[in-house]
Amino acid sequence: MKNNDIKKSTLFEDTEVLHSNYIPVIINKEKFIQIVDDINNNNDLNPLKLKIVNLKNIISNHKNDREGIINIDSNGDTISLRKDILISDLNQILESRSINRAKYYLKRLKDGVQKIKTNSVNDINLLRWKEYDEITTDSLWVLDRRDTSGAHLGWYWGNFIPQIPHQMLLRYTKKGDWVLDAFVGSGTTLIECLRLGRNGIGVELNPDVVKKAKELVKSEPNRFNVKYNIIKADSRTVKVDSIIDKYGIKQFQLLIMHPPYHDIIKFSTDKGDLSRADTIGEFIRMFGDVVDNYSPFLEKGRYFALVIGDKYSKGEWIPLGFYCMNEVLLRGYLLKSIIVKNFDVTRGKRNQKELWRYRALVGGFYIFKHEYVMLFKKK
Repeated sequence: MKNNDIKKSTLFEDTEVLHSNYIPVIINKEKFIQIVDDINNNNDLNPLKLKIVNLKNIISNHKNDREGIINIDSNGDTISLRKDILISDLNQILESRSINRAKYYLKRLKDGVQKIKTNSVNDINLLRWKEYDEITTDSLWVLDRRDTSGAHLGWYWGNFIPQIPHQMLLRYTKKGDWVLDAFVGSGTTLIECLRLGRNGIGVELNPDVVKKAKELVKSEPNRFNVKYNIIKADSRTVKVDSIIDKYGIKQFQLLIMHPPYHDIIKFSTDKGDLSRADTIGEFIRMFGDVVDNYSPFLEKGRYFALVIGDKYSKGEWIPLGFYCMNEVLLRGYLLKSIIVKNFDVTRGKRNQKELWRYRALVGGFYIFKHEYVMLFKKK
């Protein structure tokens, strides 16, 4: 995460994830590989570095290109690279103190241009991992505001910020994978599915919310021809197999849940609504029913993201997030990470900072400014 911020991504067809400060340099792959091979033929460090300096000058300013390395347009056998990272890689070679180390970095540079190496759960090209600086790998997310671009209007009280499903989709799905959000609310996850080329199904109990969510998601451009649907149903009892059979799939590759934080916000009058649970114990049992209902349809080895916070009631901190975490672990999942997300201002505390500070001083507690993104892997 750069400067504690999560920036909106642009996805290219070769699965590069690039940020808003991206300055591209379009390279003729064949010519570039020829130059790299020629440099690699040097067995003395100084001549090798002199040729790296020449290559760096070409990359820094295309007017120095007498080799035909840089293309103005992306046509033919070309590749678009991050200019700053390419120069950084060349500098790393120049800083090498041995010919073996220089050639190691040279080979890594060549592989990054020639090959694509991904794993089984995402499209991240590990040979060019430096280019993915918008993807955070830290366990603390400090965000000053939610993404309100496009269809992300933030109208729904209790919805989560789009940056959460955005990060989860990039890290734990590939293009064309299927994502299921068990408490889809205003459709935030599905909007991100449309932006990132993942198929999505959302389930929501409140019919009024379903109607509004469908309108919002429909307003988001669908340039990847994503398949999606929002189902009005109770996530504890919905027939998941009958939903996914319509799309010719048997399982989905990512499960996302952002359940109510018990009774902090009442989302409907439906008795099946977790926010209507009379006690914490009943809430946890109902949440467990949801996990049981969806778990058989999550592909083995894939991920389950639970977004949850705690609550404060009658002078006592209730560790709701950890109660829910335990319910998931009891069902045989492997805990991979607990991410703490800071939210600076919530709708409930907006324009009331002084009041909440006074209450905290009087009551001897600390003001909620975080929630959890708990990440599990299905064994």
